[in-house]
Amino acid sequence: MAEQYTIMGGKVHVYQRQNSSCWQCSSYLGGKNRRTSTKEESLSKAKEIAEDWYLQLRGKLRTGEIKTEKTFRQASELYLREYDIITQGERSKGYVRGQHCRSQVHLVPFFGHMGLSEITAGKVQDYRVHRHEEAVATRGKPPAHNTMHQEIVTLRQTLKTAVRQGWLDHLPDLSEPYRSSPKISHRAWFSPEEYKKLYEATRKRAHAPKQARFKWESEQLHDYVLFSANTGLRPDEARRLQFRDATIVEDDASGQTILEIEVRGKRGVGYCKSMSGAVRPFERLKARLRPARVDGAIMGDNGSQLAKNGSDALRLPGPTDLIFPKWQRELFNAILNEENLRSDREGRPRTAYSLRHTYICLRLMEGADIYQIAKNCRTSVEMIEKYYAAHIKTNLDAAAINIMRLKPKKKQNQPKTQNQSRRPTHDADV
Repeated sequence: MAEQYTIMGGKVHVYQRQNSSCWQCSSYLGGKNRRTSTKEESLSKAKEIAEDWYLQLRGKLRTGEIKTEKTFRQASELYLREYDIITQGERSKGYVRGQHCRSQVHLVPFFGHMGLSEITAGKVQDYRVHRHEEAVATRGKPPAHNTMHQEIVTLRQTLKTAVRQGWLDHLPDLSEPYRSSPKISHRAWFSPEEYKKLYEATRKRAHAPKQARFKWESEQLHDYVLFSANTGLRPDEARRLQFRDATIVEDDASGQTILEIEVRGKRGVGYCKSMSGAVRPFERLKARLRPARVDGAIMGDNGSQLAKNGSDALRLPGPTDLIFPKWQRELFNAILNEENLRSDREGRPRTAYSLRHTYICLRLMEGADIYQIAKNCRTSVEMIEKYYAAHIKTNLDAAAINIMRLKPKKKQNQPKTQNQSRRPTHDADV
């Protein structure tokens, strides 16, 4: 059995294990059992070291160097573990990876050693200042507002995990001081003149590509521009779209030939009715031979017809093939640069998303019902009013704004008779 002695009034235990020649010491301090090795074989020297060790622990506990509560690092580890399990299948892998990156790269190095009760509104503001100075020193510019917003969201969710576990009584104030309401700016889009300039440029490139081997890509891009600007699909929705998801129908209400599209995107499954301008691009996409390499499909795996053109295998797409198996980002940006359409007037870069914004803006300019647009684009009326309708000039009715109230005509002064001039005027006479 191991030998054991007590010192410091029973607060410190000095003992020796059976398989060790060195003495160990232990003490219960700050709600936790703590132990260490004295690394001494002499009992007297071991007792002296144990006394010094205990006094140092008491000093650290008094100054706050020893945490008696859960730290932010422990709360972050629990939060990330829960988040991976609970949100599986609900959040994209990229977003979950971003939560891990924000926690491990920025939040834990700053807050990790702190007890949860030490994270106050002042410490959060210190973190904002630290991130600003760090980013300016390394990259020459401060972090974007959205970057800081995402990091504070991760911080809030971590602290909420601590509250659920009973490690923290309440959340500190995480609001950003000194910040007024941010200016709401509209999304980058193509005006009617710019949109015409864009699709004419893509049509020209489709008919005469700079390199013959990129003809298929150029034709696909031209049809993508027309298809997106006439449907309002998000880029990720367009990339998930299969041929079986779109059907050409005759719309009874409008009498036009349109596409009915079953959309699968970030809002789940929704439906979209296109403009008539999307029908012809869809027919071209369906009839166009495509290289089998673009989506890695095995020849004939879904009943598609096959053809041979030289050494490259071509085939007609099948019902389960993606309509846009590849996004021609480099070609799209090259055409934007050539036509001086890369950025809008405020300097915001135009992307594939700008085609969705163009669809919404053009529909509003034509007087379409904002509620129907929101339903067709799988978004809210509030979002459209905030980011689109505010800058569409046709939403302002000049006839309703420039109303002028008619001014009453002044009564002409009539000469008073002698009787009228002598008669007193009373309220009852009026």
